[in-house]
Amino acid sequence: MPHRFGAVVIGAGSFGAWTARELRRRGLAVTLLDAYGPGNSRSSSGGESRIIRMGYGPDDIYTRWAMRDLELWRELFAQTGQPLFHRTGVLWFARTQAQDPYNSASLDAFRRLSVPHQTLTAADLKRLYPQIALDERITWALLEPESGVLMARRAVAAVVERAIREGVEYRCSKVAPTSGEGRLEAVLTPGGDSISAETFVFCCGPWLGKVFPELLGDRIFPTRQEVFFFGLPPGDQRLGPPALPTWIDLGEEAYGMPDLEGRGLKARGPSIRGSTVSRSPRRPGPGGAGLPVRKHLQRRLPARPPPHPSQRLARRRRLRPRVQAWTLGR
Repeated sequence: MPHRFGAVVIGAGSFGAWTARELRRRGLAVTLLDAYGPGNSRSSSGGESRIIRMGYGPDDIYTRWAMRDLELWRELFAQTGQPLFHRTGVLWFARTQAQDPYNSASLDAFRRLSVPHQTLTAADLKRLYPQIALDERITWALLEPESGVLMARRAVAAVVERAIREGVEYRCSKVAPTSGEGRLEAVLTPGGDSISAETFVFCCGPWLGKVFPELLGDRIFPTRQEVFFFGLPPGDQRLGPPALPTWIDLGEEAYGMPDLEGRGLKARGPSIRGSTVSRSPRRPGPGGAGLPVRKHLQRRLPARPPPHPSQRLARRRRLRPRVQAWTLGR
């Protein structure tokens, strides 16, 4: 059956959901399609959480976008009554300017664009965040106090829900583009529906190469960044907000988030290209990113829990108390 709209948006991740909503608010009849659902685990917008930050080095166009993005997310959550943004702050570990030009460029952009920020010395870091273990390479840090973490999957679902209330038609369906005379005419669903429009917007992220293999198949090379949630020492409040901010360490290609909503501390492993490598967190080699991430956390956040009375006794006897190890969350 043929259906015609003013605009068709394919992909209900963050970009697609917001695009569909904004086109509808501009008066177009809009349909939004996704093969697996808003914020699904196969999408770039899936997962529990995503950092929203202003620091993008010399590319301050992204800083301006992020500033506007955060305003829009906050407006949406105020309308829906869903507290899906955690203002944890974002802390960038920095080295000398020669070693770390990215953070220096971010600082310049913050000053030009009036982004709220603080610069911290190594002494400031030790005073404010005693649970973080520093090394001599980290000479300063850049803090974004207003930035933080979006609960990604639920936030995208909230955008789609709001867009539907405002008149967007949503379908969970795979589509295939069909063209004629050098122009995209419609998209076809597996059920045989033909959906045409004046405007098509493909917000398919890493799937674009498969949607348009001849045009983009050899231009888009997705990578996978494995993330892990680690269990915390019982009763230790130093690894959740506001005690611990979200942090980024470009020098070690690592980032992490504090314990949000009881999920544990989140940390990222190295980037991996392809989707057939091992997913075991304990296996070495490609895909076995759990061990290096665990080692990074043990070095950066030793996670000594508050002393138990028996440990206080051990200290008085000049015995070294046992340090609790990180445990990988399930």
